[in-house]
Amino acid sequence: MKKSKTATLLRMPMRKGRPIVSVESRILFLRQQRIILDSDLAELYGVSVRQLNQQIKRNLERFPPDFIFQLTAKELNSLRSQIVISKRRGGRRYLPHAFTEHGAIMAATVLNSRRAAQMSIFVVRAFVRLREMLASNRQLASKIDELENRLETHDEAIQELFQAIRELMIPPERPRRKIGFQLPPARRGV
Repeated sequence: MKKSKTATLLRMPMRKGRPIVSVESRILFLRQQRIILDSDLAELYGVSVRQLNQQIKRNLERFPPDFIFQLTAKELNSLRSQIVISKRRGGRRYLPHAFTEHGAIMAATVLNSRRAAQMSIFVVRAFVRLREMLASNRQLASKIDELENRLETHDEAIQELFQAIRELMIPPERPRRKIGFQLPPARRGV
Protein backbone atom coordinates (compact mmCIF):
# COMPACT_ATOMS: atom_id res chain seq x y z
CA MET A 1 0.00 0.00 0.00
CA LYS A 2 1.35 3.41 -1.00
CA LYS A 3 1.80 6.13 1.53
CA SER A 4 -0.16 9.20 0.59
CA LYS A 5 1.78 12.42 0.62
CA THR A 6 0.21 15.38 2.29
CA ALA A 7 1.01 18.91 1.32
CA THR A 8 2.27 21.09 4.12
CA LEU A 9 2.06 24.83 4.13
CA LEU A 10 5.52 26.28 4.53
CA ARG A 11 5.94 29.03 7.04
CA MET A 12 8.73 31.51 7.38
CA PRO A 13 10.83 30.78 10.51
CA MET A 14 9.44 33.03 13.27
CA ARG A 15 10.81 34.51 16.47
CA LYS A 16 8.39 36.29 18.82
CA GLY A 17 5.72 36.46 16.13
CA ARG A 18 8.02 38.08 13.55
CA PRO A 19 10.05 36.46 10.79
CA ILE A 20 13.62 35.73 11.84
CA VAL A 21 14.88 36.90 8.48
CA SER A 22 13.12 39.30 6.16
CA VAL A 23 13.89 38.09 2.66
CA GLU A 24 12.74 41.29 0.92
CA SER A 25 15.15 43.40 2.96
CA ARG A 26 18.06 41.26 1.73
CA ILE A 27 17.31 41.83 -1.95
CA LEU A 28 19.38 44.65 -3.43
CA PHE A 29 19.37 46.42 -6.80
CA LEU A 30 22.73 46.24 -8.55
CA ARG A 31 23.77 46.30 -12.22
CA GLN A 32 20.16 46.94 -13.27
CA GLN A 33 18.89 43.74 -11.62
CA ARG A 34 17.68 42.51 -8.26
CA ILE A 35 20.27 40.42 -6.43
CA ILE A 36 20.93 38.78 -3.07
CA LEU A 37 24.45 38.49 -1.64
CA ASP A 38 26.01 35.10 -0.94
CA SER A 39 26.25 35.81 2.81
CA ASP A 40 22.52 36.58 3.00
CA LEU A 41 21.63 33.57 0.88
CA ALA A 42 23.80 31.28 3.01
CA GLU A 43 22.08 32.57 6.16
CA LEU A 44 18.65 32.00 4.63
CA TYR A 45 19.56 28.49 3.54
CA GLY A 46 21.15 27.65 6.89
CA VAL A 47 24.66 26.95 5.61
CA SER A 48 28.00 28.73 5.90
CA VAL A 49 29.14 31.08 3.16
CA ARG A 50 32.15 28.84 2.64
CA GLN A 51 29.93 25.80 2.10
CA LEU A 52 27.69 27.72 -0.33
CA ASN A 53 30.67 28.96 -2.34
CA GLN A 54 32.20 25.46 -2.43
CA GLN A 55 29.01 24.03 -3.90
CA ILE A 56 28.90 26.86 -6.45
CA LYS A 57 32.49 26.12 -7.52
CA ARG A 58 31.73 22.40 -7.82
CA ASN A 59 28.70 23.10 -10.00
CA LEU A 60 29.86 26.06 -12.10
CA GLU A 61 28.14 24.70 -15.22
CA ARG A 62 24.79 25.35 -13.50
CA PHE A 63 25.56 29.03 -12.90
CA PRO A 64 25.85 31.10 -16.08
CA PRO A 65 26.84 34.78 -15.75
CA ASP A 66 23.19 35.90 -15.65
CA PHE A 67 22.62 33.73 -12.52
CA ILE A 68 25.66 34.77 -10.47
CA PHE A 69 28.45 37.33 -10.63
CA GLN A 70 31.20 38.54 -8.35
CA LEU A 71 31.05 42.09 -7.08
CA THR A 72 33.79 44.55 -7.97
CA ALA A 73 35.70 46.39 -5.24
CA LYS A 74 33.87 49.60 -6.16
CA GLU A 75 30.47 47.91 -5.85
CA LEU A 76 31.47 46.42 -2.50
CA ASN A 77 32.51 49.83 -1.18
CA SER A 78 29.21 51.26 -2.39
CA LEU A 79 27.31 48.52 -0.55
CA ARG A 80 29.40 49.09 2.59
CA SER A 81 28.19 52.67 2.67
CA GLN A 82 24.55 51.58 2.26
CA ILE A 83 24.45 48.52 4.51
CA VAL A 84 26.69 47.21 7.24
CA ILE A 85 29.29 44.82 5.83
CA SER A 86 32.42 44.18 7.87
CA LYS A 87 35.79 45.28 6.59
CA ARG A 88 38.72 42.90 6.11
CA ARG A 89 39.44 42.49 9.84
CA GLY A 90 37.70 39.24 10.66
CA GLY A 91 35.54 39.61 7.57
CA ARG A 92 35.83 38.22 4.05
CA ARG A 93 39.04 37.83 2.11
CA TYR A 94 37.26 37.60 -1.25
CA LEU A 95 34.73 39.74 -3.03
CA PRO A 96 31.19 38.45 -2.43
CA HIS A 97 29.05 36.78 -5.07
CA ALA A 98 25.69 38.21 -6.04
CA PHE A 99 22.86 35.86 -7.03
CA THR A 100 19.99 36.84 -9.27
CA GLU A 101 16.56 35.29 -8.72
CA HIS A 102 17.43 32.29 -10.90
CA GLY A 103 20.84 31.93 -9.28
CA ALA A 104 19.27 31.82 -5.81
CA ILE A 105 16.96 29.02 -6.90
CA MET A 106 19.82 27.11 -8.51
CA ALA A 107 21.89 27.49 -5.33
CA ALA A 108 19.11 25.77 -3.39
CA THR A 109 19.21 22.83 -5.80
CA VAL A 110 22.96 22.33 -5.48
CA LEU A 111 22.89 22.54 -1.67
CA ASN A 112 20.52 19.58 -1.30
CA SER A 113 19.38 20.55 2.17
CA ARG A 114 15.76 20.51 3.30
CA ARG A 115 15.97 24.04 4.66
CA ALA A 116 17.47 25.33 1.39
CA ALA A 117 14.57 23.80 -0.53
CA GLN A 118 12.01 25.37 1.83
CA MET A 119 13.70 28.76 1.95
CA SER A 120 14.09 28.90 -1.83
CA ILE A 121 10.29 29.14 -2.00
CA PHE A 122 10.39 32.23 0.22
CA VAL A 123 13.21 33.73 -1.84
CA VAL A 124 11.24 33.23 -5.06
CA ARG A 125 8.12 34.74 -3.47
CA ALA A 126 10.15 37.73 -2.28
CA PHE A 127 11.53 38.34 -5.77
CA VAL A 128 8.01 38.05 -7.22
CA ARG A 129 6.61 40.49 -4.62
CA LEU A 130 9.34 43.00 -5.44
CA ARG A 131 8.62 42.61 -9.15
CA GLU A 132 4.91 43.23 -8.51
CA MET A 133 5.68 46.26 -6.34
CA LEU A 134 7.90 47.72 -9.05
CA ALA A 135 5.20 47.12 -11.66
CA SER A 136 2.56 48.81 -9.51
CA ASN A 137 4.95 51.71 -8.87
CA ARG A 138 5.48 52.07 -12.61
CA GLN A 139 1.71 52.10 -13.16
CA LEU A 140 1.31 54.69 -10.41
CA ALA A 141 4.09 56.82 -11.90
CA SER A 142 2.47 56.69 -15.35
CA LYS A 143 -0.91 57.71 -13.84
CA ILE A 144 0.73 60.66 -12.07
CA ASP A 145 2.45 61.71 -15.30
CA GLU A 146 -0.88 61.48 -17.11
CA LEU A 147 -2.55 63.65 -14.47
CA GLU A 148 0.26 66.19 -14.63
CA ASN A 149 -0.12 66.40 -18.41
CA ARG A 150 -3.86 66.86 -18.03
CA LEU A 151 -3.34 69.58 -15.45
CA GLU A 152 -0.82 71.32 -17.69
CA THR A 153 -3.27 71.36 -20.59
CA HIS A 154 -6.04 72.47 -18.22
CA ASP A 155 -3.75 75.16 -16.80
CA GLU A 156 -3.06 76.44 -20.30
CA ALA A 157 -6.78 76.48 -21.11
CA ILE A 158 -7.57 78.26 -17.84
CA GLN A 159 -4.85 80.84 -18.52
CA GLU A 160 -6.29 81.47 -21.99
CA LEU A 161 -9.76 81.81 -20.45
CA PHE A 162 -8.51 84.34 -17.87
CA GLN A 163 -6.76 86.30 -20.61
CA ALA A 164 -9.98 86.43 -22.64
CA ILE A 165 -11.94 87.57 -19.54
CA ARG A 166 -9.38 90.30 -18.83
CA GLU A 167 -9.67 91.49 -22.42
CA LEU A 168 -13.45 91.61 -22.08
CA MET A 169 -13.18 93.54 -18.82
CA ILE A 170 -11.25 96.36 -20.49
CA PRO A 171 -13.81 98.92 -21.62
CA PRO A 172 -13.81 99.50 -25.35
CA GLU A 173 -12.23 102.73 -26.42
CA ARG A 174 -14.89 105.13 -27.63
CA PRO A 175 -13.90 107.66 -30.18
CA ARG A 176 -13.30 110.87 -28.32
CA ARG A 177 -15.03 113.98 -29.50
CA LYS A 178 -12.63 116.63 -30.58
CA ILE A 179 -12.92 120.01 -28.98
CA GLY A 180 -13.65 122.96 -31.17
CA PHE A 181 -15.44 123.63 -34.42
CA GLN A 182 -15.28 120.92 -37.00
CA LEU A 183 -16.36 121.08 -40.58
CA PRO A 184 -18.76 118.46 -41.77
CA PRO A 185 -17.01 115.75 -43.77
CA ALA A 186 -18.51 116.93 -47.08
CA ARG A 187 -16.95 120.41 -46.71
CA ARG A 188 -13.53 119.22 -45.67
CA GLY A 189 -12.70 118.33 -49.20
CA VAL A 190 -12.16 114.81 -48.50
